Amino acid sequence: MTLTEFLAQKPLYYDKIDLERFPKAYALVQHRLPKNKIIHLVGTNGKGSTGRFLATALHRSGKRVGHYTSPHILRFNERIWINGADADDETLEAAHLKLLALLSGTVADELSYFEYTTLLAMIVYEACDYVVCEAGLGGEFDATAVFPKELSIFTPIDFDHAAFLGNTIDSIASTKLRSMQHVGLIGKQKHPAVEQIAQKIAHEKECKLYKVLECITPDIEMMALHLAMKNNLSEYLRDNLMLAMAAYERLGYKASEELFDQRALFGRLTRIASNITLDVGHNPMAAREIARAYEGKKVVLIYNTYGDKEYRDILNILHPIIASVEIIDVDEARIVPRGELENALSELQIEYRSLDAIDNNKEYLVFGSFSVAETFLKRMNVTSTMV
Repeated sequence: MTLTEFLAQKPLYYDKIDLERFPKAYALVQHRLPKNKIIHLVGTNGKGSTGRFLATALHRSGKRVGHYTSPHILRFNERIWINGADADDETLEAAHLKLLALLSGTVADELSYFEYTTLLAMIVYEACDYVVCEAGLGGEFDATAVFPKELSIFTPIDFDHAAFLGNTIDSIASTKLRSMQHVGLIGKQKHPAVEQIAQKIAHEKECKLYKVLECITPDIEMMALHLAMKNNLSEYLRDNLMLAMAAYERLGYKASEELFDQRALFGRLTRIASNITLDVGHNPMAAREIARAYEGKKVVLIYNTYGDKEYRDILNILHPIIASVEIIDVDEARIVPRGELENALSELQIEYRSLDAIDNNKEYLVFGSFSVAETFLKRMNVTSTMV
């Protein structure tokens, strides 16, 4: 069975997570996996762009590097980036066959989509010096948390996945931060409690924890500012860039502008046409950053959302920059019922209609989940997310 066929049998999302399943599977293959230096990224926002900034810089400095990220937008291959490019189909298929040989059929079948692909990525990365590994929805219980870590990086933590992580910032932050091991680097945080919890957990775990604001040198600040202006990066992407630079130096190297002179990961305020920008943010923290980036401007928002997201809060945050909303139909079971989304828009007195055709005289922002981005890009006949 090919990798595509094998993964097609597995649901992408679960109502409940078996916390013992993946550690047991990992124990079976641990001795056969490579001993890369794992850089673990955990947080609510910024994992993808911070990880790509760091992975690309390490690759450009001569290291063999993998970047494991999720979810994908157009092709599964986007999740397993290696040495500057998405893994090709042949590499993924070979890794799939090798992993199936290491796991019993029953174990492989029982693993979730994300759990199986996490192990698959590690097979692909067997010759890498570093693996920048992005957590899925959590921290200490995430599949990615089982690996020994060279460095744990914590991007901004906010309310996210309440059904699994809890509905207070203390419970969410605690779950994410308990994934730290020996050395941690914590980025700028909106909630003061996050840093307090981080310090407490670091003390309990005897983990050496660094704050990014203490690690940003004047050189890093100037390089990030110059690159942000050169590459038209928003404020939050500049923060992610500085976090990646600080992590690079924490690993023992010297950051330089040419190593980090790059565009951010596709889907983070990415200009895909002269009048269309796309962002895959799907929570209030991402919405606040978008609103800040568009302050004083008005855009037509092309939007849809999963029903379990705080879409009323998101629309309220974006309200000052919205000229109108055009709802894009998405064929996905988790998408909010159309009537409920329309009720929220009506309550906020936001004009809306269905997405029809793009007007070249209007400025558009495509904002929402990866499924929204995928649907829109396919509608636009975009076939690659490489930038």
